[in-house]
Amino acid sequence: MSVLTDLDDALAAHTGERIVVGVTGPPGSGKTTLARTLTEHYRALHGVGFVGHLPMDGFHLSDTVLTQLNRAGRKGAPDTFDVDGYVALLTRAISAEGDVYAPDFDHTTGEPIAAALVLPATAALIITEGNYLALDDGRWSPVAGLLTRLYYVDAPADVRRDRLVPRHVAAGKSPNEARAWVETVDEPNATLVATTRDRADLVVDGSATRSR
Repeated sequence: MSVLTDLDDALAAHTGERIVVGVTGPPGSGKTTLARTLTEHYRALHGVGFVGHLPMDGFHLSDTVLTQLNRAGRKGAPDTFDVDGYVALLTRAISAEGDVYAPDFDHTTGEPIAAALVLPATAALIITEGNYLALDDGRWSPVAGLLTRLYYVDAPADVRRDRLVPRHVAAGKSPNEARAWVETVDEPNATLVATTRDRADLVVDGSATRSR
C-alpha cells in the first residue's frame, strides 16, 4: 500500500480531532522529502489552510546552549532537542482553535528559527517529521500517542551517507569533518532510530528520492 492510499483512507475514516501524521526514519533517509511531498499534495487538493507542517528539527537546542551543556559534538542526538517544547506544541496544535506558530530549522546556519511556520487554525491535517517520533525512552515516548499514523522512511546506509556528507559540507564542515561526523554522530543515531521501525504503520523506501 502506498502512503497516499493509506493516508487517504485515514482521512476518509477519521472524524473529530485533526489527523496527525508522523514521518520518521534515520538521518538522510528522505523523511523530510516525504513530509514536504505530502504537505504539497494535500495543499494542492484542498488549499493551503488544510495542512500544517511541523518539523522536529525546529526544536534543536541552539549551538550556544549545546556548548553550555557540552553536547555540541553530538548535535542531533535525542538529548540535543527541546523535547518537552516539541511535545507541548504538538499537543497544542492538535486541538488549537487559532493559528499556532512553530519553529523551523535553517540547515545552512544550523540553528532553529523561532515562529517561522504557521499551523493554520483551519488545518485538518498536521504532518510532523523527525528522527525520534517513535522513540520510547520516557521524554520522547508521549509523541507516539499523539500520532494518528506513523510512516517510517528507510534507505541503505551508503545512500544515506552519500546524502549526509554534502549536507554537512554545505553547512560549513570540511569533507573530512563531514565524513567523520556521519560515522561518529549520524550513524549511531541511525542505529537508535532503527529500533523504532517496527512501531510504524507503514515502511517507505526513501532510497530513490532526493533527500533533505
